[in-house]
Amino acid sequence: MDISRHIFGTTSDGQQVEKFVVTNSSGASISLISYGAAIQAICVPDRDGALRDVLLGYDSVEEYESNGNYFFGATIGRVANRIENACFRLGSKDYPLVINHGTRSCLHGGNKGFDKQVWQGEVVGDSVVFSRLSPDGEEGFPGNLLIKAVYTFTEKNEIVIDYEAETDSDTIINITNHSYFNLDGHDAGDIGGHSLAIAADQFAESNDECLATGSFLELAGTKFDFRSPVLLKDAFDPEDSQQKLVGGYDHSFLIRGYNGMVRLAAEVFSAASGIRMRVYTNKPSIHFYSGNFMEEMPAKSGGKYDYRGGFCLETQYLPNAMKNTHFPSIVLHAGDTYLFRTVYSFSL
Repeated sequence: MDISRHIFGTTSDGQQVEKFVVTNSSGASISLISYGAAIQAICVPDRDGALRDVLLGYDSVEEYESNGNYFFGATIGRVANRIENACFRLGSKDYPLVINHGTRSCLHGGNKGFDKQVWQGEVVGDSVVFSRLSPDGEEGFPGNLLIKAVYTFTEKNEIVIDYEAETDSDTIINITNHSYFNLDGHDAGDIGGHSLAIAADQFAESNDECLATGSFLELAGTKFDFRSPVLLKDAFDPEDSQQKLVGGYDHSFLIRGYNGMVRLAAEVFSAASGIRMRVYTNKPSIHFYSGNFMEEMPAKSGGKYDYRGGFCLETQYLPNAMKNTHFPSIVLHAGDTYLFRTVYSFSL
């Protein structure tokens, strides 16, 4: 395994951003940047043996800092997805947060979540480790939180992401990776030609602000039934009541048989490239986002992205869990350790 380290650029406030390129013996590689502890590229072989970059992203720090960046490849925290009323109660205290989505939600950790921070990066063995201290009160969240995102790329073209965190005071945490994939190539256009299967029998109902209501809906007989592979262009339905609310898919699926162990959560296949991606995790849910808010924008390598140009499969706890207390808890107590794993596996 070869790991190279480069300067990627400098943020608007003068912080240096590093890039790490991890290449295995077959020539497949991933690129990681310390801005947002993000994946910047994933180059894996297609059926003809040619390497395709299947991850949406940018070539410069300036673009990652821009308003056009839809969290491409980033580590999201402290809490992924939406917190209703931008406030939560922990113990006997209420913690107000910033409203940065819709009229009442805190999205993806606030105005300057983990995705907009420069992390400390280092090479440890065959892994790249990003770490930072999120101070008590950052974006309104309590506790000094020491967080690591450990990336390992294997000879089998697997990206293993291990999240580790500890806090000195009770807090809440729900970290995910917000990569956008297109298995035809990062700038290949609409994702409708991909087939998707999700290992779930239920999904979390959403309202018109993409907030989980607390109810679970059965998949059978709906456009959300991905228990067997479904071609995405056949799944989109503007008249579906749940899709109509959010412009497509922006929903969390409760992974079947959750027991805290790593297991298969989803599988995507592109007939055009022959590339298959499997997602494994020991988290209880996977959030499928179909790029509903994407607009035409410049992309890395001189390409462009547009509406539904990529999809996300974000492993996480169920969203809005502090209101929906019957969901698995996202509270991390002082003295406990947050340990979760996600694997993106690529094959033909």
